[in-house]
Amino acid sequence: MRPAIFSSCTDPANLDMLPWLSCYLTTGKHLAFYASFGTVLLLLAVTAPLALLFGFAGASVARSRITPLAWLGKGYIAIVRGVPDIAFFLFFVIALDQAVEWLRHKVKCPDWDQPIRQGNDFVVCQIAKMPLNSAPQWVHEVYGFSLAMVTFAIVFGAFAANVLYGAMQAVPRAQIETAEAYGMSRSQSFWRIVVPQMWLYALPGLSNLWMVLIKATPLLFLLGVEDIVYWARELGGAKTTRFTEYPHDDWRMWYFLGLLLFYLAFTKLSEIVLTRITRRLSHGQATLGGEALRKDAQGGATA
Repeated sequence: MRPAIFSSCTDPANLDMLPWLSCYLTTGKHLAFYASFGTVLLLLAVTAPLALLFGFAGASVARSRITPLAWLGKGYIAIVRGVPDIAFFLFFVIALDQAVEWLRHKVKCPDWDQPIRQGNDFVVCQIAKMPLNSAPQWVHEVYGFSLAMVTFAIVFGAFAANVLYGAMQAVPRAQIETAEAYGMSRSQSFWRIVVPQMWLYALPGLSNLWMVLIKATPLLFLLGVEDIVYWARELGGAKTTRFTEYPHDDWRMWYFLGLLLFYLAFTKLSEIVLTRITRRLSHGQATLGGEALRKDAQGGATA
């Protein structure tokens, strides 16, 4: 374990309580624990727009007049939403990993004469492994995080597609017909009429989905990524002098209490931001939210 950042921490056994605690909280593992909060925030920052992109594509395909495409979009939504999240997460990480290695195997080892599937084993040539065994540790970590990120985007993209599909359907049909009567093509009416207005209808569902995504980030731990849950369990577990120079009892309750406070604070901040976005989008719209804003404005003007 990398020593703490303070020079006075060279002999923790001789420290009093507060100096001991300051040394304990600045060890290399704790610095990794603090950095793992950034891992969670990075996952959210990258996954949210990517899932929204998957969702928009899925919803658009589900509305297609070409029947096979519509089936494809609706099938994507139904299959992912119908499978328990944890099962889909574990399946997709393995499937994506094997798909990448299979493609590399086909390119790098065309003369391979053995079956890739050997019973329960998935065997490819050594140079097709992803990442290579000789690769630095950070490459393994980035690769694992990337697989988790794509899996999150695919799963939550299906939920986003369901929300956006309903929002597209909620845009008044009369407006679309009016646009087409003025000579707009179906594509033009979609981009100029449906897309700008659907976000207001979709925002409540997308807000709930964002909250669910925040709550799902601990699944990183199950996918092999060293996230905040991993480090909370690792650092909070009982330690004795046989295993560490900072022995302590089982402190997992306190570490997980810290995670609870972090998630509560983050979801509260999200609620404030989402409420402001909803108010901004509702302004001037013929919806309940827009009507409430007009009444508030009229009441303020009257007063």
